Order: sequence, then structure tokens, then C-alpha cells
Amino acid sequence: MLATDRPNVLVIAGSDSSGGAGIVRDVATLAEMGASAALAVTAVTAQTDAGVSAVHMIPPGVVAEQVAAALTSGEVGAVKIGMLGSAEIVRAVAAALGEHAAGILVVLDPVLASSSGRTLLDDAGREELTKALLPLTTLLTPNLPEAAILTGMPPAADEDEMIAQAHRLLDLGLRAVLMKGGHGGGAEAVDILVRRGKPPLRLASPRLTGTLRGTGCLLASAIAGGLARGLPLTEACRSAKQRLDIAFASAAT
Repeated sequence: MLATDRPNVLVIAGSDSSGGAGIVRDVATLAEMGASAALAVTAVTAQTDAGVSAVHMIPPGVVAEQVAAALTSGEVGAVKIGMLGSAEIVRAVAAALGEHAAGILVVLDPVLASSSGRTLLDDAGREELTKALLPLTTLLTPNLPEAAILTGMPPAADEDEMIAQAHRLLDLGLRAVLMKGGHGGGAEAVDILVRRGKPPLRLASPRLTGTLRGTGCLLASAIAGGLARGLPLTEACRSAKQRLDIAFASAAT
């Protein structure tokens, strides 16, 4: 049964002035799914396809107030978290979720660096993410470089290593990890959903040429939208993967 005809997702993330990623991509994805979005903006960035030229962090107290207002002013079916930017904002978000989001499913896309290589969450922020936020997270959606940073291991070279790193992340208090294989090689782009006490779920599609910014935002938002609609985690991940494949195919033509 669907949770609601028009599910509402709280998006906690930064803005992208180019519109290719961040909150713009999140809201567009949710709108395509027939879902609504409440927002908590963590940062304002100036960026293009070539890179990030400026970042202005929102004060942590303001971020926490946005989260609290969204969660207390209407029904929220799921939370999607993207760029956080600092240890102070991570702590503020974790505290606000702990106070106001009991029982709400949380999808965390760990934005650690831009696609051009600029660091978007430093060592202190990553430590706070691990300590304060991951235990509140339903699903973590790291790509291979992000999983390597969070586990302190080299990037996974094959599916066995992806699964091993996912289990290491589960040990940090997570309920589930979707390891994204887009940065890997081979004829298929393979994502693997790893949950406690259950066999891994392999989600594969043909690897397409071309580039598309905001893929992590799109995937995590689509999963959150599916969860808010009442889909089981496996189906929400499968549906989001299909949505991403369609977007990639459109970008490649």
C-alpha cells in the first residue's frame, strides 16, 4: 500500500548554481516521480561542469532550524542527505534528526568531494559523519572512491571487495549500504545492495559512454522518493537504478 499519493521527502543538501547537481537535481528527480520536496540548504556553491569556484556554508543553527521546521510542519516520508560541508553542520543535522525524525527512513549520499576533486567534507567532518550521522542512517550510497575514504581502504577492484567494504561500513551502525560501481570498469555498471543478515543484491546495467553530473543526487533522491511512497528498500533501489540508467542513456544520445 502506498504511504501517500504524493509523498514528501526532506532534502538536506547544498545548492549547485549550474543546476546539474545538488538540491536542483534532487527536486527535479522527486518531481518526476510525483513527490514533493521540503528543503534544508546546507551550502550555496558557485560551480560549472569544470569545477567549484566558491562555497558559502549556511550557519549550522540555521540548517538545524530548517530541518526541524520541515519535520514538524508536515508529514515527511523519507529524508535524503547530500552535501553537509562541515563537522558543525553534520552535528547540527544529526541532532535535529535525532530529535524530530524518529522512525523516518534516511538515505545518505556521502558527498566528500566534487567531481572535479575539490574537498567538500574535511577529516573532522568525516569523523563526525561516522560517529553521529551514520547510526541514524537507513541506507548509505557511496561510490567506490567515497567507500574507500570512509573505510580507509583502497578503492574496491571487484565485486567481492565492494561487498567486503560494505560490511565494514555496516559495522559503523548502518542498516544497509548500496555500493555504487559507476567508477569501476567492465561492460556492466554494477551496484550492490548489502544488508545485515541477507544476501547481497546485485543491480547491473550496461555501462554507457558519456558523462552526467549529479548522478549520486539523482539515485539517492529516487531511492528516498520510493521509500516515502512505501516501496521496500530493494524495490526502491531497483527502481532508482532504472531511472538513472534512463537518464544516462538520454545524456549519451
